[in-house]
Amino acid sequence: MHLNIQSIVLGVLISAAMFPGAAYAQDTREAEWTGEQQSKAAAAKPYEPSGAEKWLTTFRRELLDQPGGLYPYFASVYSGGGFTLGAGYRTYLTDRTHADVKGLYSLKGYYLLELSTDSWGHADGRVDFHARGGVLDAKQVAYYGIGNETPNVISNFRMKEWYIGGEAQARPVWPVVFGGAITYEDYSLLQGEGTSPSIEQSFTPVTAPGLGVDPTYVHASASAGLDSRPSPGYARHGGLYQVTYHSYTDQDSVYSFDRIDGEIVQHIPILRENWVISLHGFTQATLNSEDQVPYFLMPYMGSGSTLRAYPSRRFRDRSTLLMSGEFRWIPNRMFLDMAIFYDTGKVSPRWNDLNLKDLNSDFGIGVRFHSPLATPLRVELAKGSEGYRLVFAGSASF
Repeated sequence: MHLNIQSIVLGVLISAAMFPGAAYAQDTREAEWTGEQQSKAAAAKPYEPSGAEKWLTTFRRELLDQPGGLYPYFASVYSGGGFTLGAGYRTYLTDRTHADVKGLYSLKGYYLLELSTDSWGHADGRVDFHARGGVLDAKQVAYYGIGNETPNVISNFRMKEWYIGGEAQARPVWPVVFGGAITYEDYSLLQGEGTSPSIEQSFTPVTAPGLGVDPTYVHASASAGLDSRPSPGYARHGGLYQVTYHSYTDQDSVYSFDRIDGEIVQHIPILRENWVISLHGFTQATLNSEDQVPYFLMPYMGSGSTLRAYPSRRFRDRSTLLMSGEFRWIPNRMFLDMAIFYDTGKVSPRWNDLNLKDLNSDFGIGVRFHSPLATPLRVELAKGSEGYRLVFAGSASF
């Protein structure tokens, strides 16, 4: 045994003497590898965003997602009011509750003033509470008559509303959502402004139900559905399947009515959300055929979120059907999407008459500037049977 160990040691010494370069080469390769790793470690630094990326991130957080103090407010006063400017002021009452004062003013002289408070994430993040109170003045609201084939001849009216109410939203388990709201709404209908004739010059209470009255409502609603989107204001995946019941109780017991809304949204991402196919279906139906629905509260088609090539509230009736599809692509994941779209829909006096005949349709292309949670600016060009229309909106299409 002693002899064998001596032989092994002697053999190793002879090999090292005869082939010194092999051991040296091995040591050299190890030294080079160690040196390369040390150089890479020294050169590696945490990613530093560019100045533009830092500015965009700060802008998005402070002014869009979680604003505090004075901030720009992106929304519409009322559909058809034209380009709108707005601002708000927010103060945090607790880490999950804030109060806001907001104002909007449009090119047509529409304005909205609102005081609100929002309290988020109660019951382990499952329940949110909201309260609103404000006044709205829309001075040139379009009215073309009732039905799916009304002539493109516009009249208008002025609508003033003040309101106060609250709502709650609950998510007991993902993706189930429930909602409930109650609002007191006081309407005043006045002579329309602008170059178009006022509604009373062309219509009667028969062709414009409720003409000449100023109803006051207690408006209650309840909703239930499945919502797997990351945010209603901006999403590239997930979907919404929801039903909402509305009860409008006229305090004079003349123009009370009930309505049910159904909505489907599905976003289908392709190749890690580089492209997205987005589908939207929406319907509204007045439940009782004997109920009188005032002309200014009738469901409608025509706006930046329904039939985009048609003027706001181009078609009105007691029930509506809308179907939309978009192909979206993402030039910049931080703030920019583009899309081509197709909309089709109709209005009807009865929900049973909502079929695929005599639909009004349009198509177009658009660009959307967004944050992870909201779409503060959407610009689209749409083409329908009555020509082209340029859409400016402060919210997602759906």
